[in-house]
Amino acid sequence: MKYIFVTGGVVSSLGKGLTAASLGALLEMRGLMVRIQKFDPYLNVDPGTMSPFQHGEVYVLEDGAETDLDLGHYERFTSGKLSRLNNLTSGQVYESVIQKERRGAFLGNTVQVIPHVTNEIKERIYQAAKDVDVLITEIGGTTGDIEGLPFLEAMRQFALEVGQRDVIFIHVTLVPFLKAAGELKTKPTQQSVAKLREIGIQPHILVCRCDHPLDNSLRDKLSMFCNVPMKAVIECRDVDSIYELPVALQKEGLDSLVVDLFALNAPTPAKNIWEEIVVRIKNPAHKVRIGVVGKYIELQDAYKSVYESVTHAGIANNAEVEIVRIDAEDLEKKNGLSVLKNLDGILVPGGFGDRGTEGKIAAAKYARENKIPYYGLCLGLQIAVIEFARNVLGLEGANSTEFDAKTAHPIINMMEEQKAVIDKGATMRLGSYECAVTPGTHAAKAYGKESIRERHRHRFEVNNAYVAQLQKAGMLVSGINPRRNLVEIVELKGHPWFVAVQFHPEFQSKPNQPHPLFAAFIGASIKNQKGVAPKVKKPAKVAKAAKKR
Repeated sequence: MKYIFVTGGVVSSLGKGLTAASLGALLEMRGLMVRIQKFDPYLNVDPGTMSPFQHGEVYVLEDGAETDLDLGHYERFTSGKLSRLNNLTSGQVYESVIQKERRGAFLGNTVQVIPHVTNEIKERIYQAAKDVDVLITEIGGTTGDIEGLPFLEAMRQFALEVGQRDVIFIHVTLVPFLKAAGELKTKPTQQSVAKLREIGIQPHILVCRCDHPLDNSLRDKLSMFCNVPMKAVIECRDVDSIYELPVALQKEGLDSLVVDLFALNAPTPAKNIWEEIVVRIKNPAHKVRIGVVGKYIELQDAYKSVYESVTHAGIANNAEVEIVRIDAEDLEKKNGLSVLKNLDGILVPGGFGDRGTEGKIAAAKYARENKIPYYGLCLGLQIAVIEFARNVLGLEGANSTEFDAKTAHPIINMMEEQKAVIDKGATMRLGSYECAVTPGTHAAKAYGKESIRERHRHRFEVNNAYVAQLQKAGMLVSGINPRRNLVEIVELKGHPWFVAVQFHPEFQSKPNQPHPLFAAFIGASIKNQKGVAPKVKKPAKVAKAAKKR
């Protein structure tokens, strides 16, 4: 069993998660079984109650865990499905330690950061390492942050326990270019590595984020002052697409270096699937404009998985997708709908709260009336149903009780089991649930099967008291949860492609395996533009089948 720890220095948002994910992808291509996990030093138990403006999107796993968006990168780049064991926060650590202390688990000892907190962290590493060849652990935050110190100390202890030959420390750092001096500066990296060495951790590899080439003289300088071999100083420059990163890191020799350090028998594969993906991204046959109508538009990471899933669907359709970010509140202004005129498709993602909902409803109406492909995700389904109830069924004031608790027509209502819930964290309908798909529908054509499982994160559902009226007027319920008869997918009869889902399909899309509904939506948008639907390319597999244990 081999362990890789990825830390970050100088500044945050350097791309530690993408580095870990890309390395995982490269090692998988060599036939190794890889799992990636994230340790976050913040005191929240999970990011489920955090604002997207603070933390970006919340990524939901199969088992319902609300996790950091980096776990989305891990699942998109590698083949394994993750669980709640793969995202640990300081909040979880301290909660567990305190619960154990209350139960008397420490036999009257004084409970301290060392060894009790660090032991809790190390135990999670051992748990996550079962049944894989390589476990990659990303440590969130920046080296030197006070809340991250227990995690780094736990890493140091862990390396001592399992043996230095089975552990690699990778430090992702910034080598900034000073315009006034006209050169790259290595001092921030030197200081960051010095911080790690004070703790007792010596990095084996430096991944240097930079926007200019890292020449041999700079590599030599970093090698000398940071005490790493020159070949272990890896240049990591900005790329046009995140799916170019595995290719770029492979050219720098990162995966070969890791394999050599671990003395693994894992030869370089003859075929690089990531190169094929990049070729398709850079040589599209079509171009479409997709409007994403949301309330957190100004923040890239708020809809990270949605944007990536649209990119995957573009790859499948051999198309470049231009994403037009539209603030839902802007559509509520005079002449606000004019921005929708030149779009080939409209997507309304999930969200909470009433801000911008009327703009989203206007977008759904525009798509319905103008026969533009519409794709609604979670709240996007509820928006479509509210719009249809108001303007087709004629139910004046129809709304969700989330937005108007006293609406005369609660077309969207809180689920019964949610009405008594007081706590906010991890209390929604979360995780993977079954959906029965109606044959002959757009959804059935996309999925190619009649029973699917998708991930959920919501409290409100379509009110079944209105379903018969909706269907009679032309809104087809094309997917239901068979155990509870809950509406999961709706479509419009007579519309080229109008599909909305109560779940979050963006959490199950990969660049080599685009989600079928996203692929169908982009295909319909191309057809809307050109009058001919493109042939969707069957996905290739990113990695060889991992060897059996």
